[in-house]
Amino acid sequence: MGGDLAARVRKMQGDMEKAQEELADEIVTGSAGGGMVEVDMDGHLAVQALRIKPEVVDPEDVEMLEDLLLAAIGDASDKVKSLTEERMGGFADGLNIPGLGF
Repeated sequence: MGGDLAARVRKMQGDMEKAQEELADEIVTGSAGGGMVEVDMDGHLAVQALRIKPEVVDPEDVEMLEDLLLAAIGDASDKVKSLTEERMGGFADGLNIPGLGF
């Protein structure tokens, strides 16, 4: 029984490592202002690219651009978190150890 559990844990660890590597290669795009600002973010929440439409750049209203940037980064971050939960959420279920809440 203990060997079976250890084997399941090792398999789960390997599967989790593979899923984490795959997540690192995933790129999601967050946007704000109807696509006026877009941010590409990888699975480790690192910003990979940023696109700003020229018409949103107003020297008289830098605060609006800052708000759009923050919103786009937040949108991309939320998408990465959702993708991570989707990909990683089932690993604890694979253990199926009664009483541990997995």
